Amino acid sequence: MNPIAGILLIALGSIGAASFYVPFKKVKSWAWESYWISQGVAAWLIAPWLFALIFIPHGELLPILRESPGSAKLMAMFFGILWGFGGLTFGLSIRYLGVALGQSIALGLCAAFGTLIPPIVAGDNLFGSLSGILTVIGVAITVAGIAIIGYAGSLKSSEMSEEDKKAAVKEFALKKGILIAVFAGIM
Repeated sequence: MNPIAGILLIALGSIGAASFYVPFKKVKSWAWESYWISQGVAAWLIAPWLFALIFIPHGELLPILRESPGSAKLMAMFFGILWGFGGLTFGLSIRYLGVALGQSIALGLCAAFGTLIPPIVAGDNLFGSLSGILTVIGVAITVAGIAIIGYAGSLKSSEMSEEDKKAAVKEFALKKGILIAVFAGIM
């Protein structure tokens, strides 16, 4: 792939990731579950079909789907379900930890697992090349950063009164939130 096209795709993805909460400001009175399902319908059902219809040549989408191996379709559904659990629990991690701590833990672990799992599943030896070793080192640094963030969150939590915790995050629960954020990051 052209490196410039890759950078542009990363930039586009970053803009999307950075702005997905923008509509939430307009629906503050909604329960997060209501916002989450509304966002999910748009992001998980409408957008994929829309982009597939735009970018796949006319008349080729359904034949591609029909000709795909059944095992590939089942694996896509299975991992999609896991990803859905991850998305749902990501929302819960925000509920119990707040945006800064919840996103740091869940998305950091998601990046770490998302970086390591594909080459492992493909049977690549990550320690057999310089690029693999550098990838593992980068992931280790990421996980160390997540541990530091978690530790900082626990220090902050221990210094705050119950009233301050509830004022910052209505349902603040550090232990429950970290467990949920770790699960979300793995999914």
